[in-house]
Amino acid sequence: MTTKEQKNTVLIVSIITSFLTAFLGSSVNVALPSIQKEFNIDAVTLVWISSAYLLATATILVPFGRFSDIIGRKKTFFWGLIVFLTFSFLCAFSPNIQILIALRVFQGIGASMIFSTSTAILTSVFPQGERGRAMGLSVSAVYLGLTLGPVLGGVLTSNLGWRSIFWLNLPIGIFIIYLVNKKLGGLEWADSQGEKFDLLGTILYISGLLLLMLGFTRIQTPLGKTLAIVSIIILFAFIYTESKIDYPIIPMSLFFKNITFSLSNLAALINYSATFAIGFLLSLYLQYIKGLTAQNTGFILAIQPVVQAIFSSYAGKLSDRIEPRFVASFGMFLTALGIFMLSLINSTTPNYFIYSAQILLGLGFAFFSSPNTNAIMSSVDKKFYGVASASVGTMRLVGQTLSIGIVTMLFAIHLGGTKFTPDLFPKFMSLTHSIWLGFSIVCAFGIFASIARGNIR
Repeated sequence: MTTKEQKNTVLIVSIITSFLTAFLGSSVNVALPSIQKEFNIDAVTLVWISSAYLLATATILVPFGRFSDIIGRKKTFFWGLIVFLTFSFLCAFSPNIQILIALRVFQGIGASMIFSTSTAILTSVFPQGERGRAMGLSVSAVYLGLTLGPVLGGVLTSNLGWRSIFWLNLPIGIFIIYLVNKKLGGLEWADSQGEKFDLLGTILYISGLLLLMLGFTRIQTPLGKTLAIVSIIILFAFIYTESKIDYPIIPMSLFFKNITFSLSNLAALINYSATFAIGFLLSLYLQYIKGLTAQNTGFILAIQPVVQAIFSSYAGKLSDRIEPRFVASFGMFLTALGIFMLSLINSTTPNYFIYSAQILLGLGFAFFSSPNTNAIMSSVDKKFYGVASASVGTMRLVGQTLSIGIVTMLFAIHLGGTKFTPDLFPKFMSLTHSIWLGFSIVCAFGIFASIARGNIR
């Protein structure tokens, strides 16, 4: 039986970890122009600083989720934290762009171990009726990290250089390690203990997903098309294999027979596919087109996550009383509207218009994220909490990878391998308008997946 103190400790650990991982991701976005200047790299290579991390995290999240159900979620979480902190710190000493991208891959592996277990542990200790509030607080921490990331990232980049961003993780991470060891030392959650780990399914899943995302980012080339076709064949083989064995890494019944689970995951995939590149593109717009410093850009980018942090806890509690599909669908609608507003901006757009779009996006994310996660985790048996938690993270990260992959592909087609120079700015703005308009349409379609998922109570 989990005591109240232990439940509070789990919540604190989840909140701090959610903050830490979100902070790092959003602060790196602000630092990208500085990294580009130091390493003298082109626009496409610049995108890979984010893509490498996302690829590594997304491809192994589900295997680690299943692995944690067998050996223990706390154990997986703890070692994931060690890996994440170690390679985050090493990123600060990267001598070139190749080393930085490689370290971001290992950082992503650690992040996958954290993401695949943190929500599962939270769900294990908080029953329905309390779960939405707990998840709302955890999601609020994510948005607080997204809030402070651009602000502190901009301040640190402007005054101490981009490398200082990676130093900040260490003291916070050490405190989390202390809490886990001191307060949760005798606890473990392993509801599938003794079951076999599906190695063949893991190999098929990782290779199929990795080739799919790599192929998608290069879909305009013959190699990209080939990788995409091969990946689809491998993923079909994975689905067939998983449906025939006793202990799959992903029970296919969760997707084929549980409509709430499958459509909630689809809604998450659509949401993150349509939204993740917003911060990346807006950061470039504010610094290159509007001529703002990294510090001032950070303050503007903070508006959206501030709103998210304020309203996420309320949205989570609301989903304990009202069916999550209604709350999440409303959030998806607001998000689509906010992205559409961004598609209208140009070099002379007043700041208040950008602020308004940011506020709308913040409300949209707040009302979608925690109710959607609540729906996913409440729709499965506790022995699948690790897999369900990993599916939440996988949909987020695959969506984020697809989002950044779309931008990478379009940058490669329309901007080529050139550096950002003033003569490229008009073409960049035209491309950005099209991307944002397309993302708003995708998000609008996501409303239907969200509303159709059915009730959890």
